[in-house]
Amino acid sequence: MASRVEAIRRCRDAAQVPEERERVVYFRPRAVFVVIGILVSSFIVLEIVWLSRHILTWIFIALFLTLALNPAVDRLEHRIKRRGIATGTVFIAALVGVALIGWLFIPILVDQVNNFVDKVPSYLDDLTKGRGRLGFLQEKYHLVDKARKALREGGASKLFGVSGAALAVAKGVVNAVLATVTIAFMTFFMLLEGPAWVESFLRQLPDEPRRRWRKVGHEIYRTVGGYVTGNLLISLIAGSLTTIVLLIMGVPFAVALGLIVAILDLIPLAGATIAAIIVGGVAFLHSIPAGIVVVVFFIVYQQIENHLLQPIVYGRTVQLSPLVILISVLIGAELAGVLGALAAIPVAGSLQVVFADWLRHRRAADPAAAT
Repeated sequence: MASRVEAIRRCRDAAQVPEERERVVYFRPRAVFVVIGILVSSFIVLEIVWLSRHILTWIFIALFLTLALNPAVDRLEHRIKRRGIATGTVFIAALVGVALIGWLFIPILVDQVNNFVDKVPSYLDDLTKGRGRLGFLQEKYHLVDKARKALREGGASKLFGVSGAALAVAKGVVNAVLATVTIAFMTFFMLLEGPAWVESFLRQLPDEPRRRWRKVGHEIYRTVGGYVTGNLLISLIAGSLTTIVLLIMGVPFAVALGLIVAILDLIPLAGATIAAIIVGGVAFLHSIPAGIVVVVFFIVYQQIENHLLQPIVYGRTVQLSPLVILISVLIGAELAGVLGALAAIPVAGSLQVVFADWLRHRRAADPAAAT
């Protein structure tokens, strides 16, 4: 009897415990194929971007130059009412300006490079004997002995390496000429047809979104165009002042070093510091007083650029805080090197314009969100 009661109690307890149900997730074949298609398409797009990265770099440079020249084209078009004539006039004037700068500076640059090449043997002789300003490299670190040992151990492979380097240099020169011509043509056609492309895109939109995106596009153009023009002007000032200081102090290769400063100064925040290290090192090799003067010049100039010139450019166009600029430059440099650092601030400014527009429309659609 007791066993029967116990059995009934067990059955009752078992009935009270809910059964564990198996959960089965079903995927439709269509969903599986869609996911696979997205992954494959993403891989193909990334592969195409990687293979065409050089062309994308040319496009970015052409866009950069277009934004720098477009304000002049717009002002001239407003007067003569012909986009083609305005574009051709500004483009030819820019080419003439570049050619004039080349005619003035390239002979000096070539002469300085030749002088440097002529002095290389004496530099090497001083370095080998442990004399001169670079003699400490041999005296303390035995750099020449290590180089000779590496050359002996390398043997014929070094000879082929030199041949490969010469071939790479020749290929680089051809690519540079091709890139220059291609970028020039792309810049011209972007200046000529850019507004028509934008209007063609906007005409596809309904009236209300068209007005909205035309305003957003104008703000982005004002932000990016103002930054590009201002950045070029600041770099020109930096290169010119550096060249003048180097000429006054008698530092060799002043024009070449000034050109290096102008190019590096295009990179926000870090470019001027890198240029100061390079030029300061060359000045110290020339003489101690020249090195001190050049370092002091860069310290003073960077304060003026950071607290006067850049706030005028960034404050009136991009309107970004220094922290956002620094983060943007670091991310851009990590993703795409020098070009990424150069494009970081315009991209950040454009994203800021889009985000501000989104906030305005959200508040307009939902007044409670504004509070």
